[in-house]
Amino acid sequence: MTGHLADGHPRIWAVSDLHVAHPDNRAVVDRLRPAHPGDWLLVAGDVGELYANVTAALDLLAARFAKVVWTPGNHELWTHPHDPVTLRGEHRYHRLVEHCRSRGIATPEDPYPVWTGPGGPAVVAPLFVLYDYSFRPAGARTAAEALAVAEAAGIVCTDQFLLHPDPYPSREDWCRARVARTEERLAALPADLPTVLVNHYPLVRKPTEVLIHPEFAQWCGTEATADWHTRYRAVDAVYGHLHIPRRTVYDGVRFTEVSLGYPREWSRRPPAEPLQQILPAPVPTWGGRL
Repeated sequence: MTGHLADGHPRIWAVSDLHVAHPDNRAVVDRLRPAHPGDWLLVAGDVGELYANVTAALDLLAARFAKVVWTPGNHELWTHPHDPVTLRGEHRYHRLVEHCRSRGIATPEDPYPVWTGPGGPAVVAPLFVLYDYSFRPAGARTAAEALAVAEAAGIVCTDQFLLHPDPYPSREDWCRARVARTEERLAALPADLPTVLVNHYPLVRKPTEVLIHPEFAQWCGTEATADWHTRYRAVDAVYGHLHIPRRTVYDGVRFTEVSLGYPREWSRRPPAEPLQQILPAPVPTWGGRL
């Protein structure tokens, strides 16, 4: 599906929120192809809910692209009642990491690969930091108060029932542990190399301001990552989760949401390529700069 964009040079592409349980989405994934044999693909989470669906889709993409980089979304971490794989929390995550490693797919637990093609060099860093309910509704001082506001509005994420934090006491505790581990790894990167940061959730809260239901923002990231795009020299902060594909700029840094989303969402948009170009930096059709 990217062949018409080929110009003889490899690129980094990105996509997220493939949700392959939907037949129409699975058909989209089946059509994805690199434009160049050296193309990389960043998959920013929510491939699917069932373990077998996630691994099958990643296997397909890994067989086509020169390098696939994956970080989990919330849906991969669900322990779905219809999934024969009943692992919970961190144990489920590490099983997915093991599978990816067996297929040569880079994960947040592996050495960060360095892109040396057009637009490089740049460190491609898949991040897994979860959320901690710090994107709270106005007036909510604690996570408990934020959740109460969401419950009153009838807006409660399915994570509350299917995303278990085991062995951590809470999702907030798991998030804090992930933030600390990830900060340590990012701080150790060479100071002269820019980065492409790949996370399922936006690193800053600003993108959530366009949500139809603002109460949902508390399941969309953590304030702990608010300066990572500048602190760690990002040229692009790739994310998904919101199902609002677009490019924005914060503090001079490009943010690219790469969600496909559900068929009822993408079928209403103008036809577009599901893969978003990350490097080299795409030239906006309106002639400006991102």
